[in-house]
Formats: sequence, structure tokens, C-alpha cells
Amino acid sequence: MAPKMRTRGTTRTLQSSNDEETKTNAHSEDSPLEVGQAVRGKRKGSGKTGKQESSKAKKSPERPQYCHWLMKSEPESRLENGIDVKFGIEDLKTLPNQTGCWDGVRNYQARNFMRDMKEGQHAFFYHSNCKEPGIAGVMKIVKESYVDHTQFDKKDVHYDASSKADNPKWSMVDVQFERMLKRFIPLSELKKIHLQHKVKGGSLNGMALFTRARLSVQPLTTEEFEFVLSLEDNDPL
Repeated sequence: MAPKMRTRGTTRTLQSSNDEETKTNAHSEDSPLEVGQAVRGKRKGSGKTGKQESSKAKKSPERPQYCHWLMKSEPESRLENGIDVKFGIEDLKTLPNQTGCWDGVRNYQARNFMRDMKEGQHAFFYHSNCKEPGIAGVMKIVKESYVDHTQFDKKDVHYDASSKADNPKWSMVDVQFERMLKRFIPLSELKKIHLQHKVKGGSLNGMALFTRARLSVQPLTTEEFEFVLSLEDNDPL
């Protein structure tokens, strides 16, 4: 294990030299309106009766419900403020009970996806910011979202001075290693399939890995998840 590497199950999704990666503290990905909605939720009425308000208020569209995910982390050593932020699937496997917290996410949309996760759901462990990015294995959500303690730790690379203990901004979940894929599925292969499906139609036509490329935590439809799993039994493209 590299010097100063965190050993408590900390996962990292930091800035990448590849255009498909996300910077976890990239608050600029969220517009002020989106941030406000994510943090404050729906505003209460001002001066109107409940009846008047309910008759005139527009019903906001329901958010899609997902039960599969793709989560990015860096498998190769990289120091940030003297701390090695490396955390690949092999690191997850070495933790007690092969379980760790997925902390350090500093993007509101990615955080909200984690808040949507339910215990028992599955996610792909995606290796990012490395020589060959791609999907390495499958993990399971074993604890639903709770407060990410690293936002209050001044020594942590993801410390957020604007987050308060009585109103924390950031959440995390616990994940458990389930299995390696039969073969590593590289980004290059997924991109070829995505481009084919955009033209001819197919399961990966709208995959978030390409339509919301910067997000470190991404939703997958059941169809997308099962299609990617099927690739492990096929020869590489």
C-alpha cells in the first residue's frame, strides 16, 4: 500500500486527465438553481392558504427511480496534499469484511444519486484517471446514505469549511465488494458500443457514462446494467 494512503475504506473520485472523469469538488457543475433545489428542497408558500397554493402550484416532475449504479474511483497512486488518494477495487477487497465508505463526493448531483441508493442495490466499480479506465467489478450498497465525516476534517483533502455540523452538505454510503467481472471492460469498448447504439439503437444509447460523463456517481437503468454484465462473457471488441 502506498505511503499515507487512507486505510479506512475511503474512496476517491478526483480530477482526471481523461474527459470522462469528474472532479469531486467541482461545485460549478451545478447551477445556483440546481444547488438550491438540492439543498433546500421545495419552498413553502408565502401568505397563501394551503388550498389556494395547492390549486395553483405546478406539480414538479417525479425523479426517475434507479436501482443500479456506476461509481468511479482511482486505482493508481496520486498524492494530494500529501495523501495518496488511490483506491481501486483491490483496495476494497483488502478491507475488513471487504466493506468501505464511499466518501469524498463533492458534487451535488452525484451526492443526490447516493442519497437515492437503497441497501442491496448493485453498482459497478469503475476505475478512473488511470492508464486504462473501465469497469473492474461489482459491489453492493450495504448502508444507505449518511453524513460524510470528511467534510469536517481539516486534515482531509475533501474538507469543506462551508459545511456545518448542524446542516451538513455531503453524504456517503457504504459499499461491499461482491465480485470481479470475468474480464475488465474498458472505456474504449463501452464507447464503441455506445456510438453504435446511438446510430442503430441499443441498450447503451443514453448511458450516463457518455451523457453525464463528468459525474463520479452515475445511475444505470436495469437494461444498461444487464447489457454491460453480458459483455463479460464476450470477446473484447
